[in-house]
Amino acid sequence: MTAPTINGTRYPQPVEKLLPAARALSLPDGQEFPSRNRLMREFRIGAPKADELLARLKSEHAERTRTETLRSAMAVRGAVLAPDTGTGSPVVPRLDYAEPIRPDPAPVPAVPEHTPPPAEQPMIPPAEPLAEATPVGHPDTPTPPATGKPGRPAVVWPVILLALPAFVAIWSGWVGLGGLTGFGVVHPLPGIADGFAINTAITLPIGVETYGAYALYVWLSGRVPDRARQFAKWSAIASLLVGALGQVAYHLLVAAGVQVAPWWITTAVACLPVAVLGMGAALAHLVRSHD
Repeated sequence: MTAPTINGTRYPQPVEKLLPAARALSLPDGQEFPSRNRLMREFRIGAPKADELLARLKSEHAERTRTETLRSAMAVRGAVLAPDTGTGSPVVPRLDYAEPIRPDPAPVPAVPEHTPPPAEQPMIPPAEPLAEATPVGHPDTPTPPATGKPGRPAVVWPVILLALPAFVAIWSGWVGLGGLTGFGVVHPLPGIADGFAINTAITLPIGVETYGAYALYVWLSGRVPDRARQFAKWSAIASLLVGALGQVAYHLLVAAGVQVAPWWITTAVACLPVAVLGMGAALAHLVRSHD
């Protein structure tokens, strides 16, 4: 079996070469395209090439039909819109068909005649760095010098040396005043330790002077609430004044040769332990509060 002679050759032709011969094939009435089997038989080609040739024929027919329809519509529309020239030629009536639907044009945004410039944003100054908090040191620890060089701590042994004579004088004065106001040797554990005795006069220097020193420390430390600091300030001053008055009273009585203190001095000295207990408890409560 040999291929038919197309374009002067019998060899198998490509689809582009077979298109003119396929268009020229005679078709029965009512048939628009040749069948695939006829294309295979007429041009001695396989099924893939016959399918491709048939698809090309259908595509050309659809394109041709669409072009003709568009031209007819444009001709009819132009005849209807043509003005009457007075020649007496009839005007083609407008056909009643729906015009193609087109999307509505996008609304044009209204532009104001004069757009004021945007308000200038206020300049926000940069935040200043927070100053570092100065740590509170121990009362007897000096603050380092401003130069940044480590300073040597002050020695405290001279203070101890100065306090020793004052401690001896204060101790002897309070013990002596306690003896003039009724303080003396007692047995605090009768029936348990009958031989154990203590002189209650030592409670005066221990209570009054110890509280005065502690209240002075709390006042000057700066590490307590404000209420505790104020209470420590005034109670320390009061305690030191009472201690000074006690020393004055004892030396005046001894210098005058008095063996028994007057009743009002005895009353004041007897109330000191109770007053010291109350002030100590109040100061401890205020130091631990957060107000």
